[in-house]
Amino acid sequence: MKQINVGVIGTGWCGGIRAETCAASPLVKSLHLAETRPERLAEVAKLTGAQTATADYREIIGNDTIDAVMISATPEHLHYPMARDSLRGGKHVFLEKPIALELHEADELIAMARKQRLKFTIGYSQRFNPKFAYVKKCATDGTLGTPVSALVSRHIGRGLGKKIIGRTKLSPAAMEATHDLDFVLWCLEPAKPVRVYSQVNYGAMKAASGADVPDTQYITVTMDSGLSFVIGAGWSLPPAYPNFSMTWIEFVGTEGVLIIDDTHRDTLLSTMQKGIVHPMSTMPGERVEHTFAGPMASETIHFIEAVACDRPVLVTPEQARQVMEVYIAADLSAERHEPVSLPLPESRLSALAGNAR
Repeated sequence: MKQINVGVIGTGWCGGIRAETCAASPLVKSLHLAETRPERLAEVAKLTGAQTATADYREIIGNDTIDAVMISATPEHLHYPMARDSLRGGKHVFLEKPIALELHEADELIAMARKQRLKFTIGYSQRFNPKFAYVKKCATDGTLGTPVSALVSRHIGRGLGKKIIGRTKLSPAAMEATHDLDFVLWCLEPAKPVRVYSQVNYGAMKAASGADVPDTQYITVTMDSGLSFVIGAGWSLPPAYPNFSMTWIEFVGTEGVLIIDDTHRDTLLSTMQKGIVHPMSTMPGERVEHTFAGPMASETIHFIEAVACDRPVLVTPEQARQVMEVYIAADLSAERHEPVSLPLPESRLSALAGNAR
């Protein structure tokens, strides 16, 4: 075990959580920040006592004293070049999802990390949600018997949905269902996905944005074990809905079924000014006085410990690539109105060509 120097690129909502968690860790010797918004950079630098703060992320990548980089920048097309340059610079990398926009980009990053023996992991924070971890335990320790089917329904508020589609053209499959694709595929290992069918549903988001943006997307994945599972994800809950994010899980096996209510209805706050709200209902979580409610802080600590203590990462880049392949197949299926078989050709463009009739 050793203390390490960490750089955080992008200090928005998620990056701010990463930076605060790093600053509180005794394993982090120094913290370095990069953020393009001066006021946010100054705010987080003051809050965390960062050693350096810059508007140019290349200064972090070029700093030879920094051991590990956490990339929380948006928009998502920045992920691949920032991760590539960080790995090229010999730094361990934590990268928010998605791993890349093209499969060949993901393959390049994986090869670089493997060649240089660097830690490389992707931000699938829901694996660090205790309820999700419990599903994984029951799915693999024999409690439920042989897995038969699974269902996950995830929905977020329209406000966040508009924010996401304002910065990227990625679908609900790539931006929301991706967490649950990762989670269920993780629970079902070593089975592999072999076929994907998906449909999208349009409504409020298309009307509000004027773009080809669905409200919800439903994905059916068939595994080589014969099992199939369904993921439904959307981002158009009305503004009056009192939850920020809500998830429902059903995992069925030959010896039992596990139902998980992660809709955050267990905490209800009612005030004269705002009416009913459900606090602590965000996916990343938020700080509550002296503690942190949510999985993202635990995920950040896990990466710090993996680097400082030379431990394996929980989310491998190969797993993240598999998730990416499934949600690309889901988008292709929704476009073509037919199932898509896996594996895909190496890129989205070639996949589109290969699935054209």
